[in-house]
Amino acid sequence: MLSYLAGAVGAAAAASLAGYHSMAPQSQLYGPTFVHGDRRRKQLALTYDDGPNDPHTLRLLEVLARHNVRATFFLIGRHVAERPDIVRELARAGHVLGNHSQTHPNFIFLSGRQARNQIETCRHTIEDTVGEHSTLFRPPFGGRRPETLRVARALGLAPVMWDVTAWDWKVVPAAKVETAVARQARGGSVILLHDGGHEQMGADRAHTVAATDHLLTKYKSEGYEFVTIPGMMRA
Repeated sequence: MLSYLAGAVGAAAAASLAGYHSMAPQSQLYGPTFVHGDRRRKQLALTYDDGPNDPHTLRLLEVLARHNVRATFFLIGRHVAERPDIVRELARAGHVLGNHSQTHPNFIFLSGRQARNQIETCRHTIEDTVGEHSTLFRPPFGGRRPETLRVARALGLAPVMWDVTAWDWKVVPAAKVETAVARQARGGSVILLHDGGHEQMGADRAHTVAATDHLLTKYKSEGYEFVTIPGMMRA
């Protein structure tokens, strides 16, 4: 009986550990992912998930242009199909466009075939809108299994995670977003923000737009450079 209980406890612990590593942004257990850049460099990368989104992606474009900063946007394919005009504006402004799946499922529950379909469909949707873009992929919710990463790499994509979570996917004061970033950010950090919502177009991201403006002002005054994910990878 004791050996049975010990085995059950061990199995539960293993399952819990596996679950943790499938969602933890900085875990490398299931394969290498890009989490941050060179810690010795005063560089930061702003990344935005779940767009495009009307009107907040367009407002964010205005803020980024005012600060002369390029960011990386991980797009949901079905949102791209709904508002291709916003995606074209992103591309024209020189921002990097990444793959965030077609419908934003949690990849830990998908088979390899389903994962491939989500990634390929999103890639084709973006390509039909703006042509060739980047080779970056970010799994929705950060959820991935070894098979997820194998599929992404087989398709020529580089998985990208993050090391700073801004907690902006629900409506909160901009100051709370800024505090969350300030508590975690350092040289080489990849900052996770959201310009849209995965459930539908029109999610309120006014707090993210305002926080972005303030963060750019703050960190530029401290001597930080804002770069895209490909720019940080090359540094």
